Amino acid sequence: MFEARCKTTAMGIMPHTDIEKALELALSLDIPFWPQLPRMSFYEDMYVQASQNFPGIVVDTENKRLNFNTAQFEQELGDYFERMDDPETFALSEEYSVVYHRFLAKEMRGYHAIRGQVTGPVSFGFNVIDENRKPIIYNDEVRAVLFDFIQKKVNVQYRELREKNPNAFVWVDEPGLGYVFSGLSGYNDRQAQEDYLGFLQGLEGPKGLHLCANVNLPYLLNLGIEILSFDAYQIEFMPREYASAVAEFLRGGGVISWGIIPTESAILAKETPETLAKRLIDYWEVVAQNTDLTQEQISEQALVAPARCCLRDISQNGDEIAGQIPEKGQSSPVEERIVERAFTFLSELSQILKEEVPLLLLRKLGLDTKFSFQKLL
Repeated sequence: MFEARCKTTAMGIMPHTDIEKALELALSLDIPFWPQLPRMSFYEDMYVQASQNFPGIVVDTENKRLNFNTAQFEQELGDYFERMDDPETFALSEEYSVVYHRFLAKEMRGYHAIRGQVTGPVSFGFNVIDENRKPIIYNDEVRAVLFDFIQKKVNVQYRELREKNPNAFVWVDEPGLGYVFSGLSGYNDRQAQEDYLGFLQGLEGPKGLHLCANVNLPYLLNLGIEILSFDAYQIEFMPREYASAVAEFLRGGGVISWGIIPTESAILAKETPETLAKRLIDYWEVVAQNTDLTQEQISEQALVAPARCCLRDISQNGDEIAGQIPEKGQSSPVEERIVERAFTFLSELSQILKEEVPLLLLRKLGLDTKFSFQKLL
């Protein structure tokens, strides 16, 4: 795919309303992405963007919600099937994302890689409910169409991005995968895994997955993906039982994007790039101690990123910071500054890792750390 080597990227959703400012930040990373700016427009919402041309969907811009009607779905299905061979059916139009088209207008051949995102079928299926207040993922017919629909949307976006940079990739944004382990869900982890295996087989380009929810890392790494992006900060320590799954994934050529920079002001204020680098290196040390991989090998197939998106500044007790809740449709300068600070931390963290991990290997080999690592190679 591409060389990771602790390069920087980030997830799509940002709190900004200024398109050019958001793009400038996104393009400052090693692997830039097109931002999703739901505060700027309801059409920039991740679920609304994924919904374009899906049968049975009505976008209610006044009440800012997606409506799904089963009878309308059945009526529109025939016309949808007739248009399935037309890539425009699955393309993200300028109406549904001005930001995406501004991104495509940029010159991006000089970047090592570029990245896009599409909301995943599990998250979309849990988030969108029908006229009976039931998530559409529970409807077998709708779910089958949905997985195929999102697959085609990912492929069309991948082709468009690949024209801008040959190392393009698109990851599927799946916070909803955190629900499949709930005993209250009528769609469980085994069903999701079965559906995902078929879904991923039809994806063009590198097969990527992103989620910020609490994770079962071995489960995600065994879905058949090639790139995993997850909130690594929240796990606090790397369980030893995860080590073999991480090692097997990396041996197969996989890339892990470690979301290690917190995007909550109270937590970010307690951290520095150095403390975050130590936390991440500690994770890698657990994997190295329990497998045949070295920390250097792990870092070679690592990207680094913020832990999650930041549309609201949440304190440690789960409450929104008083006086910092923006009016509907308005940007929050506080939240924008958090994202900007996280991006600054990100570049510093990347540099620390690139310098520190080779030194750790030299120490293990009993060599002088002043010796040039490049000479050793």
